[in-house]
Order: sequence, then structure tokens, then C-alpha cells
Amino acid sequence: MSVRLGLLALLDQGECYGSQLRSEYARRTGTTLNVGQIYTTLDRLERDGLAEKRGVDDRGHTRWALTAAGRAEVRTWFTAADPLPSRDERAAKVALAATLPGVDVARLVDAEVRGARARRDRLAAHAPDDAAARIVRAAELARLDAELAWLESVPELAADGAFALAAERPKRGRPARSATG
Repeated sequence: MSVRLGLLALLDQGECYGSQLRSEYARRTGTTLNVGQIYTTLDRLERDGLAEKRGVDDRGHTRWALTAAGRAEVRTWFTAADPLPSRDERAAKVALAATLPGVDVARLVDAEVRGARARRDRLAAHAPDDAAARIVRAAELARLDAELAWLESVPELAADGAFALAAERPKRGRPARSATG
């Protein structure tokens, strides 16, 4: 979930100030955000016409609210499926390792499996009280189970994966600098 959309969804509930948004985001998602990230995101939302400042409360907090465009953005987000993430860092790391000569892929996969199992064990030991935390926990447990199943398949998938750099070089690239200039 993007921070941008999460903050918009919270602002859809009513006017909020930055620290309030940070607290609500953590309470509802289990993810803590940096205060600077909150205010940078709010500034961008204002720039993009999705949120606006609504003055200052009696304690000096700047209050933020959604614009009509922001409200429409939230409605669209909650009614449409999220696209798949653009990339999976762990999959890219394992794929790169599997294609590089001299990398011990089995050792890498073993380390990733141990890490995923440890994360799963820690998560499984914690029984959250509220619905939001239970939902987030269940999603993370499912992701970890899928990650473990994928990691188990990697050794077979990577059996003939290592290869050298391509002999054919790309046509474009930065030309070498001359010694004189």
C-alpha cells in the first residue's frame, strides 16, 4: 500500500493533522511512518490537488482535509484491484545470484529460508487483539508461506542458470573518454 493512498483514506474520515495521521496509520496498518514522510506526502497531496490545509487548531496543529479530487481518488482505490508490484527485490536478488558464475545459490536460498522462517515464527507467536492487526498478520503469514514455497523451488529452477556476460555488446553506451580530454 502506498503511503499516499493510505493518508488519503484516513483524511477521507475527516480533517487530521500530521501526527494524528501518523498515529492512525500505525494503529490501522501496523506500520510506523517517519514524521517527515507524513509531511512530505501531505505537501505532495496538496500540490496534486488531492488535499488542502484547513487552518490551525487551538494547539497549533495544521489541519488537513481531502479535496473532491482526493475523495474520488480514495473511492477509485477502494473499488479497483491493485496492480502487481513493479518488482520483487528478493526475487531479483535470487535470480541475479543464480545467473552469476561462482555464487553459491544453495547457500543464499538457505539464508533466505532461515530468515523467512524466523519472520514467520515471530509473527505466528503474536496474537493481535484487533481486526486490523489480525488482517495484516494473516496477509503477512500467507506471503511468508508463499515465499517459503517459492524458495523451495529455486534450486531446481536455477539448476542451469549461471552464464557469462554476453559476447555481443549493446550498440549504445557512453563512449570512452580520450586521454586529452
